[in-house]
Parts: sequence; structure tokens; C-alpha cells
Amino acid sequence: MLYKFLADFVLVLHFLFILTVIFGALLVLIWPRFAWIHIPVALWAMLISFFGWICPLTPLENYFRSMAGQDGVAGGFIGHYLLPIIYPGELTREIAIGIGVFVLIWNGMIYSVFIYQRKRN
Repeated sequence: MLYKFLADFVLVLHFLFILTVIFGALLVLIWPRFAWIHIPVALWAMLISFFGWICPLTPLENYFRSMAGQDGVAGGFIGHYLLPIIYPGELTREIAIGIGVFVLIWNGMIYSVFIYQRKRN
């Protein structure tokens, strides 16, 4: 039971990490100090995408799932809704690189707005 909880907890953390990568720059527009969290998170996500690395949260979750007697797949709400988002079945190397490029461009645009606003004020 504890290992299943820990696996689900890591999966939720992984999902929050992804949300931070995508939407964290928008929070920087409201709370500029959030950049200290967002920039390293976004850079890490881009490195994972560009170089084909595995996020350390994935093997940690799989470890907890195996300790819980599961096959690395969560059941219930988390397994049904979060797993396909975090681990898409059709993820190819090209798509991963495309995701990294998207993260770079998207965050670059938002940080450009942030810098423009700061200079204007």
C-alpha cells in the first residue's frame, strides 16, 4: 500500500513538473521570483527532450510500482488520466525533440514579454 501511494505521489509530482515547464513562465509574469524555480525546470525538460534522457522520476515511479507488485502501470484516476499525458504511447525521438523546441520557443516568447515589461517599467 505504501509503495503504491509513493508511486502515485511520484506520478503526480511528474505531472506537476510538466505543468511547471509549460505554464511556469506565465507565473513568472505574476511572481518574478518564480523564475528561480521555472528556468532550471524548463532547462532540464529541454535537455531531456533534446538528448533523449530519461527523467529520474520515471525509474523512481517504476521502482515503487514494482515494489507494490504492479507492472509500472497505475490504476484508477491517476492511471487513466495522467499516464497517457506523461508517457504517451506514440512518443518518438522526433516528437521528443519537437516538444523540446516547443518548450524553448514558448518559454522564450513569455520571457521576452517579461523582459519587455521590466524594461518598460
